[in-house]
Amino acid sequence: MRNMKELIKLYCIISERAITKERCEIMNDEEDLKRVIDLYSDTIRRICFIYLKQKSDVEDIFQNIFIKYMKSKKEFNDLEHEKAWFIRVTINECKNFLKSWFHKNVDLIDDFQSFSIENDTKEYDVLKAVLNLNEKYRNVVYLYYYEGYSLKDIADILGKKENTIYTWHLRAKNILKSELGDDYFE
Repeated sequence: MRNMKELIKLYCIISERAITKERCEIMNDEEDLKRVIDLYSDTIRRICFIYLKQKSDVEDIFQNIFIKYMKSKKEFNDLEHEKAWFIRVTINECKNFLKSWFHKNVDLIDDFQSFSIENDTKEYDVLKAVLNLNEKYRNVVYLYYYEGYSLKDIADILGKKENTIYTWHLRAKNILKSELGDDYFE
């Protein structure tokens, strides 16, 4: 990965919008960018993979998320608010990509192997079952089991009613239990 100054400089050069030199210098807050990349890069990559299933697409969206962060001057109340913003923006970017002409007209193979998961392991079986879930169930499963959010917090992040999230969680759990068997739910 290029260093932060190169990324910012490249962004300033290729941006279609008129960005003043001062604005690019303001965005050059390497410490803050490094901090958020360290904190949220794994989360963003996992969410992207759940949606996109292609390493190259994941990397593209990953970069877009941090460019969007650099462009925004959003003030966050705390780290949880900041993390929720990154999750919401990541989900939106993935959905936008899935609606794009490129995704609809180019057929690519799912890229599980690039994420170092062997085919005959429990982790692979669980990942495959989760990725086969309907999008709304996948989001709830990921945010609840992997990120550790409460169902109430998930409702806030996804902008849905709390009871809807409880229902989706229960349905997802039942689907996974029927696909994987009771052995996976010890």
